[in-house]
Amino acid sequence: MSDAEKKPTARPPIRDAATLIIVRMKGNEPEVLMGERSSGHVFFPHHYVFPGGRVERADGFVQPASPLRPAVLERLSASATPHRAQALALAAVRETFEEAGLVIGEKIAAKPARIQKGWEEFYDTGFGPKLDGLTYVYRAVTPAARPRRFNARFFAADYDQVVHDIKKPDGELLKLQWRDIDSALELKIRPITAIVLKEINARMEAGKLHDDEWPVGWVKSTYGGKRISGQE
Repeated sequence: MSDAEKKPTARPPIRDAATLIIVRMKGNEPEVLMGERSSGHVFFPHHYVFPGGRVERADGFVQPASPLRPAVLERLSASATPHRAQALALAAVRETFEEAGLVIGEKIAAKPARIQKGWEEFYDTGFGPKLDGLTYVYRAVTPAARPRRFNARFFAADYDQVVHDIKKPDGELLKLQWRDIDSALELKIRPITAIVLKEINARMEAGKLHDDEWPVGWVKSTYGGKRISGQE
């Protein structure tokens, strides 16, 4: 056996990511906002997803207009430092703005003296990021065999948390649309998206979307292909 054959395959790094599920009611049915990834996306193009993406270093240095609820921060801190937990929520708000043009924020008297990279356009709206309406609902780690891996936290927020819509024609998600849970499950989606949709549906049916006592599930797969799940 050659040295090349003996050398173990390098495992891709696992990066933190954050996703936001925005929920609104249409009659008695909950709807969620989803969009299609463009063909330019390396990570599952043409799949329907919620707004979200990778946490950037700058997210950890943004001061929110309102912080996470203490119970949400505590749950997130089961798998992240408090500093990183807040950065995750901020990334979810930033990505929702970048991909869908929706501002989840609070009116501020003036912009910060120093605006972190990637947040300039958000602050141009006159709002600062608001986190107290976000609820942590799920965590998933990309399966081990994937060339790109993420430790993704899923947040949920009511549509009334959206205070401004700049209607970006160049948003990063295509075909943005509101979908009830059943029709969303029929779209071209990844298995984790289906899991989270069912989680949102269960919370809504119980009237506990933002119940801080509701267990937060997580799932990941080993290199042997075994799926492991639990709660935090």
